[in-house]
Amino acid sequence: MGSGYLGATHAIGMALLGHDVVAMDIEKEKISLLSSCELPFFEPGLGELLRKCMESGRLRFTTSYDDTVEADIHFVCVGTPQLPGSLNADLRWVETAFTELARRICSPAIIVGKSTVPTGTARRMAEIVRRHSSDPRVEVAWNPEFLREGRAVEDTLKPNRLIFGVESPHAEKLLRAVYRPIIERGCPVVVTDCTTAELTKVSANAFLAMKISFINAMAKICEATGADVLPLTEALGYDDRIGRRFLGPGLGFGGGCLPKDLRALCACAADLGLDDVALLIRQVDSINLSRRHRALVLGRELLGGTYVGKRVCVLGAAFKPNTDDVRDSPALAVGVAAHAENAHVVIHDPVAMNNAKRAHPELEYAETIVEAASEADLVMLLTDWTEFIDMDPELLSTTVRSRNIFDGRNALTPERWHAAGWNYRA
Repeated sequence: MGSGYLGATHAIGMALLGHDVVAMDIEKEKISLLSSCELPFFEPGLGELLRKCMESGRLRFTTSYDDTVEADIHFVCVGTPQLPGSLNADLRWVETAFTELARRICSPAIIVGKSTVPTGTARRMAEIVRRHSSDPRVEVAWNPEFLREGRAVEDTLKPNRLIFGVESPHAEKLLRAVYRPIIERGCPVVVTDCTTAELTKVSANAFLAMKISFINAMAKICEATGADVLPLTEALGYDDRIGRRFLGPGLGFGGGCLPKDLRALCACAADLGLDDVALLIRQVDSINLSRRHRALVLGRELLGGTYVGKRVCVLGAAFKPNTDDVRDSPALAVGVAAHAENAHVVIHDPVAMNNAKRAHPELEYAETIVEAASEADLVMLLTDWTEFIDMDPELLSTTVRSRNIFDGRNALTPERWHAAGWNYRA
């Protein structure tokens, strides 16, 4: 249920494991694309696997709820975006999916939530199922996803853990059967109740977000004292209690998961009266957002104090490399802010240009790095795509108006750019 990024990826993964899969979505255009073996989003390697599954006959797509009712197990993979004007998650599509399935299922089956939801949602969905299903043997379980955009294929077929939130031995047995090839390869399985399972995804995202904001807080101290955050990060990373991953100082995180999951957890803590927990989570979000403002300030300094009338090349529109997702993109946020200060902003991204244009048609877009940097007064690297990291500063020198570069991801080698005569800030 739901054939967006999560749903389509999960459907393909299930078919690759040998199951007969029907994937449903109410958006006809999306289903038409998928049925024609075209992905409505960018994900490395997934398109080839989609074609393989369609050719095998194990996967098909539909817009009809009625086509799904014969399944033994139903995975609900619909979106849970942030509610406008609120920190809470919008659960309308989750509620609709469980309700419509419950109304139609007339035999023993399990409806498994994979969507990221606030704690207590599974309990409410179970009540919906009991109210609408004619068969009391229809169960609710929760099996959170841990997909990383850009690495979704690996995370689906070779996950580092499986979480089964179940209320009966039968539900656990069926989930183990579904994932048997993965479990037989040694993937750990954590069996728990639905409420704990719901909390695993949002708490994992919150912890990763906290690591990013922590090192960015240290970066602020480094700037204030003259210390260097990069060797500091290296030193911290050698401590196996801390680890190097997600200790990446820079522009911070974005996308459709970490920010909204963090805010939903903050809202949940506040609703529970846990004000100290809510404050901690809110500060993680606040530090992250402050990095966008700091990037704008450093860019302004490189321009001599103003963006007015200056041409700014922004390299990056996606919130991170290897995806075309521009939701809550730090790169786009900085580009939009510079545009608001009357800069002439030109953006280039390897795959996210179309989505960026739809989100921000007021900005200008260029098909190549050189075109985007032509006559630029400032180049801002804001998404760390490999082709940006590998840019030749000597070559870029021939197209810009002024050799000013802001490295928002600490991805470049400063010595290389200084040697080519560039003013480098990070």
